[in-house]
Amino acid sequence: MIRFTTAGESHGPGLVVVIEGIPANLLIRKEEIEKELRRRMKGFGRGGRMKIERDEPRFLSGVRKGLTLGTPIAIFIENRDFPNWEDIMSPFGDSIPGERIERSPRPGHADLSGVLKRNFGDVRNVLERASARETAARVAAGAVAKVFLRAIDVEIISYVCSIGPVKARRGRSFEEIGEADPDSHPLRMIDGKAEKEAMEHIREAARRGDSVGGSFEVVVRGLPPGLGDYDQWERRLDGRLGGALLSIPAIKGVEVGEGIRSTRRGGLKTHDPVYPGPGKSLFFGKYRLPYRRKTNRAGGLEGGMTNGEELRITCYMKPIPTLTTPLDTIDLITGEPVKAIRERSDVCAVPAAAVVGEAMVALVLSSAVREKFGGDAMEDFLRNYESYLERICGKRGEE
Repeated sequence: MIRFTTAGESHGPGLVVVIEGIPANLLIRKEEIEKELRRRMKGFGRGGRMKIERDEPRFLSGVRKGLTLGTPIAIFIENRDFPNWEDIMSPFGDSIPGERIERSPRPGHADLSGVLKRNFGDVRNVLERASARETAARVAAGAVAKVFLRAIDVEIISYVCSIGPVKARRGRSFEEIGEADPDSHPLRMIDGKAEKEAMEHIREAARRGDSVGGSFEVVVRGLPPGLGDYDQWERRLDGRLGGALLSIPAIKGVEVGEGIRSTRRGGLKTHDPVYPGPGKSLFFGKYRLPYRRKTNRAGGLEGGMTNGEELRITCYMKPIPTLTTPLDTIDLITGEPVKAIRERSDVCAVPAAAVVGEAMVALVLSSAVREKFGGDAMEDFLRNYESYLERICGKRGEE
């Protein structure tokens, strides 16, 4: 399996991510990782921090001459803002005179539960690690996972579906979304009219010291059927994907396919009938499955496994809890009512969260792919993958 772990605080020296399980001999270009990190930094409504950081990945291990070694890959991302916080965030040394102790936790953040859990008197000990800054490390790991998945022609894309009350047009297929090029739009929407309305909604929120949430969809094509499993609860792929996406700060809901809408319909209008004969969607290189579907309401997952259709997952993000018009809270020391602390933050981070969503989906899928096809080297992995396709598709792809 493929797994990763991160370390680092928001205003510390930097972030570190270690990725395990990538086979040897996978060609990686540093530019591919840099591109993903730049995508995360963009988006209308981001805060001033993005003008400071560069998020340039520094590979510490696991790659030599552009090829993976099959050993843990470690990547370091410098926090360029650290010099401004060095006295406050120094790993060693005494507190400086007049140093502010943060005692007013923000509602909606990890602050209050975190200080109670670990017996802290300073909220900064919690907020630095709980910050969404950590997701830069996830995106770096996800970028590596994307490179691995592209070796078997699996591609991932995302776009923003809504900002606050503003709903945008949904993409009908991976191709349609790709042609609309979400990365070229300020909010990564594929609906220009809705995007203009959403941008004005964000401006209004900024003027009143508020924040804005929204939703985004991650779409994946090229996944063969049979990834994940039905035999044990923890192996079901929808559960693994849901857990990974809900671990992104501020994500409060996840929907696979038309899951929510299906609760208002009967089974006859919910499930996707199967028809004989190959279809245009169920092909993998030269191989085609001997059946097809006309709909994909299941979103590419049935029984905890991929079914060969596009994987479609919608995530719902609450407004960021750091507000320039702070909410009521309590002083941790006195218990008296106070206003919550203010930290530099975004007004809206939904476009960036969509990029993080891609990364988390890539990491879960790459692990499922690795579990299914094994191989310590890419050559072995690819041979196993092709053997599986030949078994489930036969020679139909060459007809």
